Amino acid sequence: AVHLLTLSLHSHQSNSCYRKQMKTVAYNQILLLVLLITMGQVIRAARYDRGANERNAIPSLKFLGHTTNWHRLDDGVMGGQSETTLHHHSSSSSDDNTNELELHFTGQINTQGGGFCSIRSPIEGGLPPNTAAIRICYVGDGKTYKVLFSDGNKSTFGPSRRSPSWQSDLPTKRGVEGTAIIRLGNLIPSLQGGPIKTDTDDAKLDPVGVKDMGFMLSLKLSSGESNPVETYGSGIFPFSLRIRSIETLTVDELD
Repeated sequence: AVHLLTLSLHSHQSNSCYRKQMKTVAYNQILLLVLLITMGQVIRAARYDRGANERNAIPSLKFLGHTTNWHRLDDGVMGGQSETTLHHHSSSSSDDNTNELELHFTGQINTQGGGFCSIRSPIEGGLPPNTAAIRICYVGDGKTYKVLFSDGNKSTFGPSRRSPSWQSDLPTKRGVEGTAIIRLGNLIPSLQGGPIKTDTDDAKLDPVGVKDMGFMLSLKLSSGESNPVETYGSGIFPFSLRIRSIETLTVDELD
């Protein structure tokens, strides 16, 4: 009986030791996987050439009497794997009329290690001081995008972390042409991916100070809430937004 008890104790201790060893192995494997993923993101972020994106900007759409120049800024800047493809197409039979070029913001979102694609264009001289709203004509794919405005200051991940990006959601219906009128007073200021309070002078939008505009598809809405799967997507998926025109509106033109 004593011998059987001793064997039972040894067996229990061996099983306990084995379980601990397996837990340690599993933990080390998870740690290694996290490390490899993190290293991959760091390497991708280091290789992301934002300057080349800006140098390869494409001209499309007339805005405030100037042809806008658009470049992509994707989650690759922080190690993600999403990628924008930019095109411009003529919306009429005349390929030489820049006024009739529409901008095609398309590409592929990869939610592993990221989850956003965006395009940006500088605004020479800022918006007119009497600007009350922006009118955008577009054709979407059923996803909810965001319209962005900023002072043009840059940080590693986009607009300056010291000044907000002003945002508004842009819901779309697949294949349906839509027109959105976005009032500047309704734009939501955002810093580092989340909305901020607007009770300080630093968080007031000055039209003349708006030097950059853009469009984004992101896993976050302008409110900071998650963009639902139905209007965003999941895993790896394509997207398509055609921007046909962008115009400023005054208060009188809104009436």
